[in-house]
Amino acid sequence: MSLGELLASAKPALAATWDECVAAPAPGVLFMSVCNGKERAHVVTVRGKNFEEVWRRGAQLLQAWLRKQGGAPLWLRVDVVHTVDTMTWQALKQALATTKRNYFRHGIAFDAELSVAMLEEDIGANAVLYDGKFEEATPNAANLKLFGQHRYGRELQWPNEAQQPVWVFDTRAVFTDGSECHAIEHQGRNRGHRRLATWDAGRVHGIVSTGTAYLARQVKSSGAYHYGWFPCFDRAIPTYNALRHASSTYALIEGWELTRRPEHKAAIDLALGYLTGTLIQRAVLPGGEGAAFLVDTGDEIKLGGNAVCLLALVKYTELTGDTQYLALLEQLALGILHMQDAKSGRFVHVLNHPDLSVKEESRIIYYDGEAAFGLMRLYGLTRDARWLQAVEKAFEHFIAARHWEAHDHWLSYCVNELTIYKPDARYLRFGLDNVRGHLDFVLDRITTFPTLLELMMAAQKMIVRLQAEPEHAHLLEGFDVDKFYRALEQRARYLLTGHFWPELAMFFRNPAHVVGSFFIRHHSFRVRIDDVEHYLSGFVAYRKYLEAGGRPAVVVQAPAQCSSAAA
Repeated sequence: MSLGELLASAKPALAATWDECVAAPAPGVLFMSVCNGKERAHVVTVRGKNFEEVWRRGAQLLQAWLRKQGGAPLWLRVDVVHTVDTMTWQALKQALATTKRNYFRHGIAFDAELSVAMLEEDIGANAVLYDGKFEEATPNAANLKLFGQHRYGRELQWPNEAQQPVWVFDTRAVFTDGSECHAIEHQGRNRGHRRLATWDAGRVHGIVSTGTAYLARQVKSSGAYHYGWFPCFDRAIPTYNALRHASSTYALIEGWELTRRPEHKAAIDLALGYLTGTLIQRAVLPGGEGAAFLVDTGDEIKLGGNAVCLLALVKYTELTGDTQYLALLEQLALGILHMQDAKSGRFVHVLNHPDLSVKEESRIIYYDGEAAFGLMRLYGLTRDARWLQAVEKAFEHFIAARHWEAHDHWLSYCVNELTIYKPDARYLRFGLDNVRGHLDFVLDRITTFPTLLELMMAAQKMIVRLQAEPEHAHLLEGFDVDKFYRALEQRARYLLTGHFWPELAMFFRNPAHVVGSFFIRHHSFRVRIDDVEHYLSGFVAYRKYLEAGGRPAVVVQAPAQCSSAAA
C-alpha cells in the first residue's frame, strides 16, 4: 500500500473531524502516524487553521521520511486535537496518583503549541507512566528520555517545579489500512479502538479467527510456544509454564473448532506433540497403577496441570474422532484421583516429581475447579463412572468450604458440566451463588479481566437449563437475570479494549509480534499465551451464545464515512 493511497482513504473522514474540532475550539494540530508493521509508527506533528494546508504539509513530511526509509507503509492513523487543558505539574501528579497504571487516557504536551507532545498511545506504548513497583500511574524518567530520543532526537524530562505548566489533551482520530477506514471511538469505556457499527456473531467470529491465528503463530516448530512478550520494548518473556502450554492449546483447539483452518490444526498437532511427548511424564502409583502427570518447572506436578491436559485432549478427541489419546487420558485422570483424598474429596495441589511426595497441600483455588472440570469433560467423553464419582466427592468439599465465594470461572465451567448429568439442587445453587454476588464486579471492573466473561458464559448455559426445568426454576427466585445478562453483554464488549487492533499495535516496538493478540493493560500491555487463551475462550463461548439466539448488543452510533483508496 502506498502512502498516497492511505492518505486518500483517511482524508475525507478526517476533514469532517477537523471541522468538529476547530469548532470546539481546538488549536488546529494534527498528529499523523504511519507504520510499516515492523517498527514503531513514525509520527509527524503539523498545525494551522486551514485543513488543506495542514494536511498537505503533513503529507509532505511523511513522504520525505519514507523516501529515506524505503519500504511501503501498512497503516496510517491521523489524530486531530479536540480539547486541551492546562494543568500544573503538581495537579497532574495528583491526578496520576488516583489513576490505575496505564489507564491515563489522555495525551500530554510540554508546551502550549503541542510541538513536544505524547499521544495517549505513545504514553502506553513507551511506558512513560509505568513503574512496575506501583499500582498507580507513575512518571518514569528513564522511559521518557528514551521516548524523547526516538521521537524528537533529544532527551525529555518531567517538570521539576510543582507550578510548571503541562498541557493535557484529547484527540479525535481515524485509522486506515487503505482498504478500510475507521473512526476511533473517543468516549466511554470502549474508547481507543475502531468504532463498530454492529456487535454480533459475525463480528465476534472475526475476533475469534484473529485471536486463533495469533495463538497458532506462537507455536514453534518444536511444538513449544513463544511464551509471551512485553511489547513496549519487544522483550520476550524468558520463562515457561507447562500448565499454560496445555491450557492455551485447549483454547487454540476451541478456536479451531470455529475457524477450521489447516494452519491452525497444524499448530495444534505440534503443540500436542510437545505436550504429550515432552511435558507429560508417566509414573507408577503406589498401588501399582500406571498414571501420567504434567511436569512443570521445578519438577512440580500441579493438580491444574493434569486437569488442563484433560481439557485439551478431550476436546481434540471430540472434534477429530482420533482416539490415540484415550489411554493417556485415563492415566492423567488417575493422576488427579491420586491427588484427591478419598474421604473428604479434597485435592492436594502440588506434588514433587518423580517421587510424588506432597510439596504443597494448597496453592490456588483455580486448581480445584480445573480438576473437577477436566474430570467432567472426560466423563462426558467416556461415561466412566469413576470420574463422575470423583467430582461429586470434590463438590462435597467445595460446598463445605464455600468455594462459590471465590467466583472462580473454572468452577463455573465445572458446575455447568456436572449439572448436565446430575441436576442436584445443591449443585445448581452453587452455580448461581458463584455469580450471584459478583455481578457488580463484572459490570464495573476497569481492567478487562477476561476470565469474567468465561465465568458468565458457563453460568449462562446453566441458567438457560434452569429456566427450562420446572422442578428447579424456583432456584432463580431472587436472582437478577436481567442484571446478569447486562453484565455478560457489557463484559464481552469491554474485552475488545484489550485486543491489539492495528491502530494501537502500531505504536509499540514491534507491531508484528502483537497485532491481533490480546493484552493485559495494567501489566505493561503484557501478551502471554494464557492471556490470549482466556480472551479467546470467552469470545468462543460468546459467539456460540449469539449464534444460538442470545442477546446481541447493537452499537447505535454509526461509524464515520471513510473512502477507500480506490476512490
